[in-house]
Amino acid sequence: MSRMNAVVWFDIYVDDLDRATIFYETVLDRKLESMGDPTGESQMMSFPADMGNYGAAGALTKAPHAKPGVGGTIVYFASQDCAVEQARVEVAGGKVIQPKFSIGEYGWVCVCQDSEGNMFGLNSMK
Repeated sequence: MSRMNAVVWFDIYVDDLDRATIFYETVLDRKLESMGDPTGESQMMSFPADMGNYGAAGALTKAPHAKPGVGGTIVYFASQDCAVEQARVEVAGGKVIQPKFSIGEYGWVCVCQDSEGNMFGLNSMK
């Protein structure tokens, strides 16, 4: 049996979907796409993804059953140089928690807080 990656999808819960969408579009320099929720309970904006490629896809999600918050799970977004996106975080309404630092052979990361209070990371090889 082939081994599967542990993560197949992620939701980043938000209170203000428009504000969070603008934040991530600004920091990541990518457009998010409106996404329907089959349950009809949530509003969602998905990160661009090709479901046939390596890596997990996910969305910003406003739902009555979950709220944003600090701590717990951290999603790391891939980038060419995480210092570039890190420089956009505070301008977009977030906060840099731990500036770019080396993780040895796995490259570089920085840890930030988004406009909704969620922690997230950025990861690059340079």
